[in-house]
Amino acid sequence: QVQLVESGGGLVQAGGSLRLSCAASGVFFSSYTMGWFRQAPGKEREFVAAINRSVGSTSYADSVKGRFTISRDNAKKTVYLQMNSLKPEDTAVYYCARRSLTSTTIYDYWGQGTQVTVSS
Repeated sequence: QVQLVESGGGLVQAGGSLRLSCAASGVFFSSYTMGWFRQAPGKEREFVAAINRSVGSTSYADSVKGRFTISRDNAKKTVYLQMNSLKPEDTAVYYCARRSLTSTTIYDYWGQGTQVTVSS
């Protein structure tokens, strides 16, 4: 049984930082690409960042490049999202997800989400 549990969300002023964590249960965590997504009120869920299983390759949405950093600790089965220079438009529920081994676009397990609110 795979479970993903996010933490680290909260309220922060514009320009501030937050670090999100996503703890995974289940075996073979290191075999999977992990991603972060977000969904703002009234908007569709959007991709934020991903990190592949080899920890050498990352990808980011243009809106967060240079401000957010995704990383992982396979020994702790945890993936992180360091968010700096936060903007009010970063306000959303942030989800971590595990990408399917058989697809480059399908994420098959999702966490429950953590709220990030950036005040202006």
